[in-house]
Amino acid sequence: MDYSIDTLDDIAKQVAAVMQNAMEKQKESNQPINIRGIETTMRKMLRQIGAEALEQVLSSSPEPPALTIACPCGGKLKYQRRRSAKVISVFGRVTYERDYYAGCQCGKGYAPVDERYGLQPGKVTAGLAALVGLAGVEFSFEHSQEWLQTFLLFEVSENTVRAETETLGALALAGDLAQSQSSQNEAYLQERLRDVVAVPPRLYGSIDAAKVRIEPRKQAEKQEKNEAWRDMKVGCWYETEEVSPKRCSTRERAKQERDAVIYRAKNIRYYCDIAEASEFGKLMWGQGCREQADWARELIFVCDGATWIWKLVEQYYPQAVQIVDWYHAEERLERVAQEAFPNRAMREAWLKETQSSLWEGQVAEVIQRCDRLAPKCAEAQHAVTYFTHNESRMHYDKFRAAGYLIGSGTVESGCKQIVTERLKRSGAQWLVAGAVQTAKARAVWLSGRWEALCARRDTLPLAI
Repeated sequence: MDYSIDTLDDIAKQVAAVMQNAMEKQKESNQPINIRGIETTMRKMLRQIGAEALEQVLSSSPEPPALTIACPCGGKLKYQRRRSAKVISVFGRVTYERDYYAGCQCGKGYAPVDERYGLQPGKVTAGLAALVGLAGVEFSFEHSQEWLQTFLLFEVSENTVRAETETLGALALAGDLAQSQSSQNEAYLQERLRDVVAVPPRLYGSIDAAKVRIEPRKQAEKQEKNEAWRDMKVGCWYETEEVSPKRCSTRERAKQERDAVIYRAKNIRYYCDIAEASEFGKLMWGQGCREQADWARELIFVCDGATWIWKLVEQYYPQAVQIVDWYHAEERLERVAQEAFPNRAMREAWLKETQSSLWEGQVAEVIQRCDRLAPKCAEAQHAVTYFTHNESRMHYDKFRAAGYLIGSGTVESGCKQIVTERLKRSGAQWLVAGAVQTAKARAVWLSGRWEALCARRDTLPLAI
């Protein structure tokens, strides 16, 4: 929207004059004046001005109302009267007057201004919903209420925070389902072939999972105080960039001694769900179609060694380069060394030599070294199976030579940010729907797509 700078200057001068007058009165009463007090008072004043201005905008009716208008059902509505309504905006509660129509056989009333601006009387506006939902994905619903009151200078209930966050999450869920369904449709796939798009030269994918505590719903479970933990599966698509020595973090500088070249993920897009692997695979494929993963010149999956993950990758992206996260493999050797060698010097010597073999892609040598320990070491037995099953995914020498990222820290960070930091707060307990909706909304925010999601919230059908 365009507005006149000169007009704003005039308004600013009026606000400043009111503020100066208030400060003079405070000075006369010997009350201290500081910048925080000035800012807070001015924020309160501007909030009140905004509320009154919004009320006037919504109440304005430049033309006389029509006597009859078409009803959304196809019938006719008759003009009744000017009728008041309330909404909760970014400026607080606003009451406005608008033309109201009724008398159709469908029995529903209609207010054109509500339709025009997407207003639902008694509910929050789309602008406030975006802020409330953002607070809900960042903090617990209880703390979101406190945080919002500090910044908005009025109270928004905890239930409103929950409702708006889950509404946005439900929209994200609906979008995911629509994308998954489209990606299973042959006509959609053929349409993509006709649509020329920018093909990513090198694209990465990663998948992982983290546990979420789900509230028992059956009475017997509640009485037994059983806790149900479900896997929140998290996936992401991303690209990488080489990090110059000057831009390296402290952790990256430590890695640089061995890795020589440091890569960092960029343009990360997350997706998530509580679903069986087969259903999550459909989500992965659908999200991949949106990112043109199936068209990428190079597609690389970096994940841990979970069997269900690699089955999905092989089913949907058989052309992809498969890499088992280096740090999981390295950690597996550390567990073997810890159990097999009580003597520290022997433990460190074996671990150093074996890790060096793994770093150079000599997986067969690693398997042999673990196999020699297997008769007396359970961890070594497990390691033999692990490295044997993933041998083709551990050619780290070739992967490094190709400039591939070999760590799955990107998706692990996604699990931490989506699940640990939001869903696993102290005392948090969820229903499946609430956990999924909140997680999906947070995934959208972390992926840099918040505005697009909020734009869909703007156009929700109204409850007449």
